[in-house]
Amino acid sequence: MEINKYIDHTVLKATTTEEDIKKLCAEAKEYKFFSVCVNGSYVPLAKKELEGTDVKIAAVIGFPLGAMSKDAKVFETKKCIEDGADEIDMVINIGFMKSGKYAEVEQEIREIKEAMGDKVLKVIHENCYLTEDEKRKACELSLNAGADFVKTSTGFGTGGSTFEDVALMKEVVGDKAEIKAAGGVRDNETAAKYIEMGVTRLGTSSGVSLVTTGKAKEGEY
Repeated sequence: MEINKYIDHTVLKATTTEEDIKKLCAEAKEYKFFSVCVNGSYVPLAKKELEGTDVKIAAVIGFPLGAMSKDAKVFETKKCIEDGADEIDMVINIGFMKSGKYAEVEQEIREIKEAMGDKVLKVIHENCYLTEDEKRKACELSLNAGADFVKTSTGFGTGGSTFEDVALMKEVVGDKAEIKAAGGVRDNETAAKYIEMGVTRLGTSSGVSLVTTGKAKEGEY
């Protein structure tokens, strides 16, 4: 199993520097990761660093809280696509989700997807904050709105991906959307199990450690 082909090589910390992004892109090229996942301000730099390669660029939207306005998220999406992003990882409005404002959550996802053209949309549910019923509902809303992926977590909440959450998400989306597990993918055994369960993308800052030593270092997420 070529785990590298499943990895969105990720750096999203507030302290991320230009040198960090250059290092991320160099590693992605060296280890042939599927993509790099970066904050929107670094999409132009990642585009420059990855020019002429097959490595994709994923940009996060509404990250990590999901609580900004729909229009702000749509604008952010358009800007990231314009700057060279191939994929968008957006955070749902978690507070709206927990308030039962399902129509608003679905409409936001739909408008972001419409703003992207044929680019890939991953919808981050941040499952650590949701009840089981809310997790199921979030999957349904994402499907209805045309999402390409449902994603477990930002990696910045109170918990990351779990086998239980991935099983639940797979049960709801089936083959209608792909699944990305993020946060807590810290060793090859865990990564392999997720892939066996149907996960097609892994979000992790420990990609190099996974493909070289099989285990994340301290501080990687």
